[in-house]
Amino acid sequence: MTDESRESTTAAPPEGIEPRKPRLLEQVHEAIRRRYFSRRTEEAYVHWIRRFIFFSERRHPASLGEAEVTAFLNHLAAERRVAASTQNQALSALLFLYKEVLGRELPWLDGLQRATRPPRLPVVLTHGEVERLLAELQGVRWLIASLLYGAGLRVMECLRLRVKDVDLGYRQILVRDGKGEKDRVTMMPEKLAAPLAAHLARVKSLHARDLEAGYGEVSLPYALARKYPRAGSEWLWQYVFPANHRSADPEDRVIRRHHLYDSVPQRAIREAAHAAGITKRVSCHTLRHSFATHLLESGYDIRTVQELLGHSDVSTTMIYTHVLNKGGCGVKSPLDRLEQPIAAYRCAAAQVASSI
Repeated sequence: MTDESRESTTAAPPEGIEPRKPRLLEQVHEAIRRRYFSRRTEEAYVHWIRRFIFFSERRHPASLGEAEVTAFLNHLAAERRVAASTQNQALSALLFLYKEVLGRELPWLDGLQRATRPPRLPVVLTHGEVERLLAELQGVRWLIASLLYGAGLRVMECLRLRVKDVDLGYRQILVRDGKGEKDRVTMMPEKLAAPLAAHLARVKSLHARDLEAGYGEVSLPYALARKYPRAGSEWLWQYVFPANHRSADPEDRVIRRHHLYDSVPQRAIREAAHAAGITKRVSCHTLRHSFATHLLESGYDIRTVQELLGHSDVSTTMIYTHVLNKGGCGVKSPLDRLEQPIAAYRCAAAQVASSI
């Protein structure tokens, strides 16, 4: 939502008419956007606040407090059996609601039952599986999947890339407002330099056609649209992976060309994994996991991998060292020292073959 649209929605009503007090969720949306949280965070917070209200039999949160919040979070852990990260997200949403919207500080939730479901090791593809997966993709979908694996990007970081963030000269990619609103620089694979340049040339032609048709504008972050009114139509601000069709922006209803929906690469990678015969649960994030694991396998130090992934804490990156040790790699099984089991299998197989 632009500052102008906010001002128009908060303009004073005609004289003699009592102003309508915004509903609770309207206040939540407004408070989140004032702090420039991502749209995904906004959706998640609103979701958990709605769940809390329904769990509390539709009572207004202003009439509730520590006991009801604790009961809801305990319900998620004990009955819904959510992961610890999911419970923490719900807790963050409710703390935001009470502090930033209702103006109340919740005391420490002493009776809170923490979700104890342990984190799972990530699914990682082998080098051969990555090759087979990419071989099943073409065009833009191949390019996106190659960036997820070759640069360690999250899917939304990739789709939100703008032309100015792709440095073909230095072979690097600048990730803006990643997870935690952090910026970072990551590598651009040499093999993708030429395909990216060709792709950007096609996107530039599409942008030129949009301008000729009277469109060609993209949404800008923060208040840049007001500071630089024409920047939204400039080439450097365009998305690297634009949507196939123009659409109305849900914030101000202006017709713009947004980036691709995340469902496009998600579906493509899922179908490609099936076609490649990969018997693992593969998603876009699996390619990021594989990027980190394969770098560690190649001997790069964990601090370098941490910076490329954008992790705040190296302990988050350490999970990939557990993936490398999965299954006791480097440890010789005692079964491998015996000949008898293999000989017995071959003898049994020969008997079966002779009886056919």
